Amino acid sequence: MRQFLKYVLATVVGIFLFSVVMFFIFVGIGSILSSSSDDAVEVKANSVLKIDLNTTITEQATKDDPFDEIFSSGEKKSSLHEIKAAIANAKLDPNIKGISIKLETPMAGFAEIEELRNVLIDFKKSGKFVYTYAEIMTEKAVYLASVATKSFINPAGGIEFNGLETQVSFMKGLFDKIGVKPVIFRVGEFKSAVEPFIRTDMSPENKMQVKAYLTSISNHVYNNIAASRGLSRAEVDNILNKALIQEPEDAVKYKILTDVGYEDEYEAAIAKALGLKKDEKPSYTKLGSYKKAKKYIKEGSRDNRIAVIVADGEIVSGDAENDIISSEAFIKELRKARKDKKIKAIVLRINSPGGSALASDVMWREIQLTKKEKPVIASMGDVAASGGYYMAMGCDTIVAQPTTITGSIGIFGMLFNAKELMNNKLGITFDGVKTHEFADSPALTREMSDAEKMMIQNSVNRGYEKFTSKAAAGRHISIDKLKAIAGGRVWTGEQAKQNGLVDILGGIDDAIKVAAKKAKIKGDDYQVKFYPYPKSEFEQIMNKFGKSQEDAKIREYLGALAPYAEEIKSIQRMEKLQARLPYSLEIK
Repeated sequence: MRQFLKYVLATVVGIFLFSVVMFFIFVGIGSILSSSSDDAVEVKANSVLKIDLNTTITEQATKDDPFDEIFSSGEKKSSLHEIKAAIANAKLDPNIKGISIKLETPMAGFAEIEELRNVLIDFKKSGKFVYTYAEIMTEKAVYLASVATKSFINPAGGIEFNGLETQVSFMKGLFDKIGVKPVIFRVGEFKSAVEPFIRTDMSPENKMQVKAYLTSISNHVYNNIAASRGLSRAEVDNILNKALIQEPEDAVKYKILTDVGYEDEYEAAIAKALGLKKDEKPSYTKLGSYKKAKKYIKEGSRDNRIAVIVADGEIVSGDAENDIISSEAFIKELRKARKDKKIKAIVLRINSPGGSALASDVMWREIQLTKKEKPVIASMGDVAASGGYYMAMGCDTIVAQPTTITGSIGIFGMLFNAKELMNNKLGITFDGVKTHEFADSPALTREMSDAEKMMIQNSVNRGYEKFTSKAAAGRHISIDKLKAIAGGRVWTGEQAKQNGLVDILGGIDDAIKVAAKKAKIKGDDYQVKFYPYPKSEFEQIMNKFGKSQEDAKIREYLGALAPYAEEIKSIQRMEKLQARLPYSLEIK
């Protein structure tokens, strides 16, 4: 009887929970159906476009999530393309008088910040204002705020303005303790993706290249801040080297920001800029709503389209997965664009540290086939290195931001010998039989023979020769010159422009213009379409119960250790040879 009652109770609870979930889903679906996406949002006269940049800024287009409040994972995402499009439209909108930005911790790379910074500079040419407000500010927030008409910081807040740095986590000590021995195969003294597994510090070659590209990014960023704030570069360096900005007031004193004030004082400043009376409040239009407002930017012919295919994330073989470039999914999008007669040119928006060498080569081949029929232009985001560069090198033209991380032309392979862990730490042993000499190769629970290691190293060498020869052909330079700048070395977009790996310095808008010109489209008589399309409402529902929710839980439980869990997952996804950036790179 007790067992029967237990099953009955479990069934009742299950039905109840299912009913609650379905209720919320139907409420969400009802809200979708009741609000037509065709309903235009009316913008009041004398309004301000309100943008919150304390989000993860992604390359992909997004779709409003009607279930966000119900199944929120706590992570906000904004589309770089949609933010830029809204700002460009607001420039022409007679009802928009300025932009208000909440700007504290934008989660984006410097190249993406550069894209936003440039569109704000263009917006200000209309005579309209850009105001920013923050309680705390990271270095990237300061860089973006440097172009604002007025930049406020809370008097009790904090600001980071002390220079750029990047750190690498090394796992050799952990592997030594647990009895795991990495077995490494690579080409190039700068191919340092494997260093975290075999060293406890950076090699001299790696430290030299990191210093070089970090200095390149630093020069670009601080030169621009100095120019925007009416300072000399020497004055900015003095502020940084002496750590003169410790309090919000210091940022105003040294002209990095314009004002210290509370949020109500910030609102009062906006009201004054709008010419409002004492008790009048500014009228705001949020970014999400403004996407449905009247469009002032005129589009060209529907028969002349530029397809922007977004390739964002680590490169793997197979079909699609969230935040990953899978070769099959990418090829599907590229083939559709190639066969669509209305699409006259293609821009590949690449933001990737690389990954599978096989998947990179498969996608390179498809780019070659597409290039025979219509122009293909590469637009590099924050990073387009190793496998990311493999994709770009086959395009007609490569466009990168000065702060883009690129290059890293190299190949490596990595296996783990877990014999000591299994035998001595866990007490697990292995035995078996085989029919031929290399039937059990490669082995993860025994030492590999010299012959086995040589076979893998030869495969890595062949992969490197394939990579460099194709890169040389794509860049129209000799193989010797290409190898002189390869070897796995990482460059900034500015450095890559100087050594011939990149053609043009600029953002995605510049790449689109190049594509239109290559397609011989007259003037601006074209439309830009981004692919793949954002997920449908139903796919968003399913996603809430899937991987994104799982990842959110991992981040919630592990906190500061979450990046290490991501690193382990990345290792698990590795297949055969890898063409990827050295370690997980974050510049702060």
